[in-house]
Amino acid sequence: MRIFITGVAGFIGSALANKLVQENHYVRGLDDLSTGDPDKLLPEVEFIRGDINDRPKLWSLLQDIDCIYHTAARVVVPESVLYPREYNLVNVGGTVTLMEAMRDVGVRRVVFTSSGAIYGNQSTQPVKESALPQPHSPYAVSKLSAEYYIHTIGKLWEIETVNLRIFNAYGPGQQIRPTHPPVIPYFLKQAQLNSTLVVHGDGSQTRDYIFINDVVNGLIAASSAKNINRGTINIGSGRETSIRELTRLVGEITGKSPEIVYNVRNDGGPNRMCADISMAREKLNFYPMTPLEIGLQEIYETDIRTKAKNSI
Repeated sequence: MRIFITGVAGFIGSALANKLVQENHYVRGLDDLSTGDPDKLLPEVEFIRGDINDRPKLWSLLQDIDCIYHTAARVVVPESVLYPREYNLVNVGGTVTLMEAMRDVGVRRVVFTSSGAIYGNQSTQPVKESALPQPHSPYAVSKLSAEYYIHTIGKLWEIETVNLRIFNAYGPGQQIRPTHPPVIPYFLKQAQLNSTLVVHGDGSQTRDYIFINDVVNGLIAASSAKNINRGTINIGSGRETSIRELTRLVGEITGKSPEIVYNVRNDGGPNRMCADISMAREKLNFYPMTPLEIGLQEIYETDIRTKAKNSI
C-alpha cells in the first residue's frame, strides 16, 4: 500500500511511519518540523518538509497514494488556551486543506488521529463514542471540529473516513518540551534526577494511558478494516489510572523517592478519563498489549536511564 502521513516526524507519525515501512509499505510524509524530528524516521520513509496548509504542495505529494494518516496538529492544551487562532489554523484549517487536496487528487481513504480530550468531563466511565462531547480547551474544540469536517467532506465527495480518538499516548522517543511537557516522560526524568514532581490538582484525576506500539497497531488496522466508513472509534488501554497512582509507579520503577507537590489551585483537567474500547475490539480487532508498568519501564530504560549514563 502507498501511504501518506501528515505530521510524519512527530511522536505518533514517526512511530507509525517506521512500522509501516518495516511491513513493506511505501510511506511518504509531510512535517513542518515545528516540533517533529526527522532523525527519528527510518531511511526508507520519504520525508518532505512543508506546511499542511500548502495545498499546491499537497496536490503533488498525494499522487498515487492509497491511504492518508492525518496526524499533523498542535497538541499542547495550555498553549491552545493562549493561542486559539493558531490551533484553529493548523488543526482545523489544515484538515480542511488536506480534505480539499484529497478531493482534487482522488485519494479515497483517510484515517484521522483525533483525541479523547474532546470528551471532557463525563459522568459515565469508561466513556463510549456515543457520549456527548464536552471539550475543555481550544485544542479539544479544534479536534472535534476537524472530525466533523472530515466526515462531512468525506460524505460529499465519497472519501472513506474514520476518526480514531486516541487517549493519552506515551512511549519511548516522546519529546519532553521545556514548557507543558507530557506527564509520563517528565515524571520519569524528574524522579531520576531526585527532583520534585509537581501535580496539578489533587492527583485524584484519572487518565487512560496507551502505549505507542498499541496506538500504531490500531492505526494500521484502520487503514484496511471493513465497515468503518464514517466511523469514530476510541483507541485507549481501557484502564483508568490516577495521577497519584502514576507517581507511585514512577517511584517504584526509578527506585527513587521524589518529593511530590500538589498544586491544587491549578486546573488538573477532567476529573476522570477512560476509554471504552469495545468498538475498537469489534471493528479493528484491537487489543492493547502493553500494561502501563511495562511501558513505563521501557521508557525508563530506553530514554531516561540510558541518557543519564551517557551524560556522565
